[in-house]
Amino acid sequence: MQHTLVENETLSESSYSAVINAPIEKVDLADWLFNLPDAEYQRCSPAHIAAGTSRTDDGRRMSLNVESIGGSIVVQHYVEDIAEPRHCRVISLSDVFSPSGRTRVLVTWELSVKPIDGSTCEFTNHVHGEATPEFHAFLDSHGLPYESAQQARQLASSAHNRIETPLFAKSIEKHALRR
Repeated sequence: MQHTLVENETLSESSYSAVINAPIEKVDLADWLFNLPDAEYQRCSPAHIAAGTSRTDDGRRMSLNVESIGGSIVVQHYVEDIAEPRHCRVISLSDVFSPSGRTRVLVTWELSVKPIDGSTCEFTNHVHGEATPEFHAFLDSHGLPYESAQQARQLASSAHNRIETPLFAKSIEKHALRR
């Protein structure tokens, strides 16, 4: 079963929002993300295993995250693309370790916040996963149909995001109120 290899295509996409009980002026998503302690990351989801930070060779900040999604261990190397107080977008060529072996997906993680009123704001956690040519080759080598993999990844990714979003919001709120 050969799949025509494409550059990238949507594998999963989900977006959830939660309220942060802090004024928007105190919220700094970039500062929170690139200074997130390992233990705090783990408190944001039972599926979170580890987190840390690093830099790329050209000096851009990186958020390194390890988590379990849909029965696979995912190692993410999120590189800053947009890093502002109200909007962050990080991109990772993520390693996926499934029971069938190892492959990669491209993940864009976007965090944003907008004011509700003077003391609260709305946090949105948006995650977009893309199949890579390597991912398609992995499926082909195991005789797995893309549509089944896409459906499984969409369900697992969405469920994961639904759980972590309100916990991320609480963590961002604590960070904002300490500032």
